[in-house]
Amino acid sequence: MIDITKVKTYSVLKRASKVRMSDFAKPPSRGKDFAGFLGSLPNILKAKDLREVADAVIKARKRKKPVILMAGAHVIKCGLNPVLIELMKKKIITCISLNGAGIIHDFEIALQGKTSEDVAENLKDGKFGMGKETAEFINCAINEGAANGLGMGESVARKIANSKLAHKNLSLLANACKFKVPVCVHAAIGTDIIHQHPSFDAASTGWASAQDFRRLTDEITRLNNGGVVLNCGSAVILPEVFLKALNLARNLGFTVKDFVTANFDMIHHYRPNQNVVCRPTASGGKGYYIIGHHEIMLPLLAQAVVEKI
Repeated sequence: MIDITKVKTYSVLKRASKVRMSDFAKPPSRGKDFAGFLGSLPNILKAKDLREVADAVIKARKRKKPVILMAGAHVIKCGLNPVLIELMKKKIITCISLNGAGIIHDFEIALQGKTSEDVAENLKDGKFGMGKETAEFINCAINEGAANGLGMGESVARKIANSKLAHKNLSLLANACKFKVPVCVHAAIGTDIIHQHPSFDAASTGWASAQDFRRLTDEITRLNNGGVVLNCGSAVILPEVFLKALNLARNLGFTVKDFVTANFDMIHHYRPNQNVVCRPTASGGKGYYIIGHHEIMLPLLAQAVVEKI
């Protein structure tokens, strides 16, 4: 039997400790403004990370480095277009990268001020995704744009911006066009409802999306030494696209390191962790993974940036 009377101890007063009372949260108080609220959060774990990501965005823009926002369609469906539009207006977001579903929900908001159908109900009789206006507008924009040498994002952004859609002021793409922020759209054939329609042309979509892949790569070449990449709500497509675009930039001889990445999502996913947070920053920089609902976390981040920019 072991003899615990021989255990060696040391003074806790001499031990290094990770948590100090100076890092504690401040108690809640009535009438506190946002800066006061942000400052009242503990300087520990994800509250600390959120502040550091906001500071990285601020430093990037002060140094005229890119801040690339990659966003899944759920970000748009959560009603966050006004937040993202303001960040473009203030020249904080310098490039937007979306999956194919993002332009669908953005167009429907511009058209009718609402989006997101009941998939389970409409799937029962084959109505899911068969909205006429959505497919005809977007596919037409892509087909026409590709014929004129435009990428997928620019094609749809210009089409919405030049339209008479009742709510285009709420369109992320139309405002990107207005504020001259490049939009890159990365399609995966068969994943989007517009691919079910006769107006869909695979050649045009593939070519236009390839143009956007190259455009994103061009934006990534300027991340070196202080840029920021934010991935919000894309678990597979955009992390995969980003990793290949980063690799292509480096393969072509560009030095792209010492930048910051942050992944925001509701749960922990393998690909964003590896392809956004860990692998890209392994040769220099820092990656963050912050878990929380987009409709809460992105406004918090945006306000934290706007308070100091």
